[in-house]
Amino acid sequence: MTPKNTICLWYNHDAEEAANFYAKTFPDSAVKAVHRAPADYPSGKEGDVLTVEFTVCGIPCIGLNGGEAFTHSEAFSFQIATDDQQETDRLWNAIVGHGGRESACGWCKDKWGLNWQITPRVLTDAMANPDPAVAKRAFEAMMTMQKIDVARIEAAVRG
Repeated sequence: MTPKNTICLWYNHDAEEAANFYAKTFPDSAVKAVHRAPADYPSGKEGDVLTVEFTVCGIPCIGLNGGEAFTHSEAFSFQIATDDQQETDRLWNAIVGHGGRESACGWCKDKWGLNWQITPRVLTDAMANPDPAVAKRAFEAMMTMQKIDVARIEAAVRG
C-alpha cells in the first residue's frame, strides 16, 4: 500500500548512496525501490537514478536527485529516540564517522547535509517530567553537550 504521506528529501545526485547508508544504519529501515529518469532533466540524464524509495525507522521517504538548487537545513531533522548510551553512540558515530559533523544538544549532520537528533529517551522523559526542577536540570545539562551523555542526564534528573 502506498503511504498517504511520504517525506521527500532532496539530494544533489547521491540519493541512492544516502538511502543505502540509512538502511544499514537505522533499525526498521530499508531501500524499497530505485527509479531511473525516463528522459534527460535539468540535473541529470536519461537512465540516471532520479528517485529512491526508502524507509528510516519505519518512516516512508523518497530521495530525489534534484541537483544543487536546494540544500538541507536545520529546519528539518529526523529525531531518533535511543534506549541507552550504546545505541546513542552507535548512531551518532555512524553519522559523524561517515563524513558528517557534530552539532549541539544531540544534533548532528550527515555527509549529505541532513540533520539528525540522536535523542536518548531518558532526556525526553526528563524534559517531560512534571517537576519543573527536574526538567530544568536535564535541560541545562543537555545545553552543555554535543552527543548526549545518558549518565550525565540521569545524574541531572537525580539532582
